[in-house]
Amino acid sequence: MSTNIDMISLLTPTHWKDYELIDCGDFEKLERFGNLILCRPEPQAVWKKTLSEQQWKKQTHIRFKGRTATTGEWIKSSQQLPERWNVEYKNDDVQINLRLGLTSFKHVGVFPEQAVNWDYISSCVKRFKTPAPKVLNLFAYTGAASLIAKAAGADTTHVDSIKQVVNWANENQELSKLKDVRWVVEDALKFVKRELKRGKKYNGIILDPPAFGHGPNGEKWKLEDHIQEMMQDVVQLLDEKEHFLILNTYSLGFSSVIVENLIKTSFPQVKNLETGELYLQATSGIKLPLGVFGKFNSF
Repeated sequence: MSTNIDMISLLTPTHWKDYELIDCGDFEKLERFGNLILCRPEPQAVWKKTLSEQQWKKQTHIRFKGRTATTGEWIKSSQQLPERWNVEYKNDDVQINLRLGLTSFKHVGVFPEQAVNWDYISSCVKRFKTPAPKVLNLFAYTGAASLIAKAAGADTTHVDSIKQVVNWANENQELSKLKDVRWVVEDALKFVKRELKRGKKYNGIILDPPAFGHGPNGEKWKLEDHIQEMMQDVVQLLDEKEHFLILNTYSLGFSSVIVENLIKTSFPQVKNLETGELYLQATSGIKLPLGVFGKFNSF
């Protein structure tokens, strides 16, 4: 028996010249950021590589070698290769620059699949009639989404619990020749509750929570334990007339149906809801799934 169900979207970035997923498999991914090609661990890539080991080795400039489950070191094919470098992202509405770097946690300072959400943010901000619409970015990391919102004309607040990544986001603001993003180093849930008490409203809210995390004062975040409370609070901050919201989760246990249920139960009057999966399309032909999303707007 078949039933009518909402379509689940599968979305991937389509016009980012400074990024390319070359191949993935055997728990690794081969990616180009600007002119550098990196090989990093990827827990989702449970299938075989499409390209041969020789092709991978020939192309790789820098490889991450894990020491523990969360940390490791980068091995360069040449010591002349930089520790830090810049990439550009642009769409029809905005352009930003991002500083990338080799961290001990295998990350480089950007999650490329999020470019799909960046396009949604800039198009929503541009469509708002409200001058300088207010956008709140929670779990905001190194700030690409914050800068996209700012470049599109939003009054932007960026919240993350780790001071070093907020400093990194500020570097990206300077690189992008932008200014006046409001930087907040705080636990996201605490910040939201404070904004509710103040009666604040936002036209756009972006959430990209980790599966696990810690606030600046040792607050513990576990996605499945706290996401319902977060969503119940966050939707109360939305401007009633003009708004958008993006919820993005990267957790192996989460499906887009869970995200749909979270949004519908927290915000029953939701309109224009779209849910699905983000993925990166490798030039070798394979797709790499990288999280589920739900998003809606008032248009």
